[in-house]
Amino acid sequence: MCGIAGLIKFRGDAEDNIRKMNERMLHRGPDDGGTFISENGEVALGHRRLSIVDLSKNGAQPMVSHSGRMVMVYNGEIYNNKDVKQRLINDGYAKESDFRGSSDTEVLLEAIEYYGMKEALSLCKGMFGIAVYDKDTQTVTLARDRVGEKPLYYGKVAGAFAFASDLGCLRVIEGFDNAINTDVLDIYFTEGYIPAPYTIYKDINKLEAGTILTIDVKTLTTTETVYWSMKEVAKKGQNNIFTGTRKEAADELERLLKESIKDQMVADVPVGAFLSAGIDSSTIVALMQELQPGKVRTFTIGMEDKAFNEAVYAGEIAKHLGTKHTELYITEKDAKAVIPKLANMFAEPFADSSQIPTYLVSKMTRDHVTVSLSGDGGDELFCGYTSYESISRIWGKMHGIPYPVRKAASALVLASPLSKKEIYRIKGTILGAEGPVELHRMEHETDPLTKKIALKKGTLPYKYTELKNGFLSEVNHETMLMDMLVYHPDDILVKVDRTAMAVSLETRVPMLDKDVVEFAWTLPIDYLREGNVGKQVLRDVLYRYVPKQMMERPKKGFSIPIDKWLLDSDLREWAEGLLDKEKIRQQGILDPDVVEKIWTDYTENGIYRIQIWYILMFQQWYEEEFLR
Repeated sequence: MCGIAGLIKFRGDAEDNIRKMNERMLHRGPDDGGTFISENGEVALGHRRLSIVDLSKNGAQPMVSHSGRMVMVYNGEIYNNKDVKQRLINDGYAKESDFRGSSDTEVLLEAIEYYGMKEALSLCKGMFGIAVYDKDTQTVTLARDRVGEKPLYYGKVAGAFAFASDLGCLRVIEGFDNAINTDVLDIYFTEGYIPAPYTIYKDINKLEAGTILTIDVKTLTTTETVYWSMKEVAKKGQNNIFTGTRKEAADELERLLKESIKDQMVADVPVGAFLSAGIDSSTIVALMQELQPGKVRTFTIGMEDKAFNEAVYAGEIAKHLGTKHTELYITEKDAKAVIPKLANMFAEPFADSSQIPTYLVSKMTRDHVTVSLSGDGGDELFCGYTSYESISRIWGKMHGIPYPVRKAASALVLASPLSKKEIYRIKGTILGAEGPVELHRMEHETDPLTKKIALKKGTLPYKYTELKNGFLSEVNHETMLMDMLVYHPDDILVKVDRTAMAVSLETRVPMLDKDVVEFAWTLPIDYLREGNVGKQVLRDVLYRYVPKQMMERPKKGFSIPIDKWLLDSDLREWAEGLLDKEKIRQQGILDPDVVEKIWTDYTENGIYRIQIWYILMFQQWYEEEFLR
């Protein structure tokens, strides 16, 4: 895992500024660093390295291709690089002796030069953010992995084109004066994160998953190409439903997961796995232990509050599987100590409070290994969230009523005195949903105060609003697709990448392997869900290794009681300092009266809204990142 940075046509000292960008992301790559400046001075590339495969200087970056034509900086891992290398040899491009080392970086760069970016990426399985400077065509091409595991930000800064793995790198560029993109705040205060392609800054975007962006060095004009689409993969999968038995589906899923895990366990540094005691991480660990002759290293954090503690169950699973297990019980004090680090860690407002325990488990894990596998993706790919069943059930009751009738009834309820009661307001809101896609989105928009927090009302479209109702024929699959397009890459994967990289830990996600994802979309819903219990086919795989009764317990989730903590004296003082009404009024971004009502509803009436944490994370970012 690494960090990349770049400047095109920067008017100042490009070398000095690319070094500053490198320094800002030292945590992403503490082992080595390098820069490249083109002969004409118009392209500057930077790289920080966390050495995982080929620890020698043969894997150092920026890397120049064998011909000298291309220069690449790259963040990520290509798990099937040996297969790609063999294809290059078979196709006559190179001999084994031509390769300087064993790094996937060298193989990827040569594949891009020989096959072109799009075809090369179609051959690769992995996670990555890439930038390649082509001296012949005078272009820089950026690319991001299929599902968005690795970040890549880009845009105009101080008249130049800039890009980096860390949004904070763009802030350190001399002359940075990009304003806050207030158009995204309605989305942020609804979701708790800012979805791609947007960022908190104007003129800076996130490159979307599965996308290639080519920049003309002379004109700074850009061309965007989608080389892999989650939407199209889902559509194709649902049009070609798996016809075998459920046992055969579990057999195939187990085979694909084993292939993915085997590839992702390859490293020249110690490898372990997060174990939360849930279905997903337990499945990954079980298959790792099946594949590895020695004991797999597993890591869990426990909480003092029993309502949030799964460490005991994780320990039982680890003992059953025979892993070398490490657990750390964290205190409330430990968790609270993370809060001051969050603004710098994420570099823009981000408010999934499980970011705190995720950071702590990453920090503890990094003391023992450099790479950790996780079970992320299981809920979204195998219908695990209970909300999927709720949406399916509610839509089953609603869809028989013609939409114009429901829309009119929704407007009447919301305009009546009934809407003052939360239950009727929620029912009135969801009654107006055109389809399950809109119903899923509306779950987050039933509180009228949500859209009043920001003074400027946003009108930006994003993927939750762009996915058309009926795109897939089955309700659960449509809501799963929505989450794989937005929530998973822009919340879950952001949280894992930023917290782990803050302590220089590489995380890998076997369930996001291309073949696993494409197979998952072919599964019929009755292989995924029985009643309100999801992930059936994944459970079928797990129960081959872990007794079913060991897993039959309510899932606690990887979260913290932030709603209780904020009433404690220390955190309450911190929060009230950020939410000072006069301060917010002077900032001119949020509505001070709405913020005050949300806070007093909580402190005086016991009404906790998740938007409290969203507001606090925005205010902390504003004071510690934007104003610094």
